[in-house]
Amino acid sequence: MSLNLEQYVSEFSAQNINGEHLLQLDGSKLKALGMTSSQDRAIIKRKLKEMKASLEKARKAQEKMEKQREKLRKKEQEQLQRRSKKTDKGSSDATEGTNEQ
Repeated sequence: MSLNLEQYVSEFSAQNINGEHLLQLDGSKLKALGMTSSQDRAIIKRKLKEMKASLEKARKAQEKMEKQREKLRKKEQEQLQRRSKKTDKGSSDATEGTNEQ
């Protein structure tokens, strides 16, 4: 509707075309849905291309965030392990000192 193609809404609805299905449509599938105007198909295809590019960009950003989180988790885990080793070493040194007395 935002593309001023309201005349196709009923057919898209009748065919249960949702966002996921919409991204799979090409020119021939659009034509089969009753979109006879090549200009209208071009508008839809251009918008779909933009949407796919936007989705890909968002997916890459999400992957980057996940990698950064994983890297941070590993770093925190390594720090905890180092602290644990220091604590263990400190308590073992204290125990040895008590045993020597």
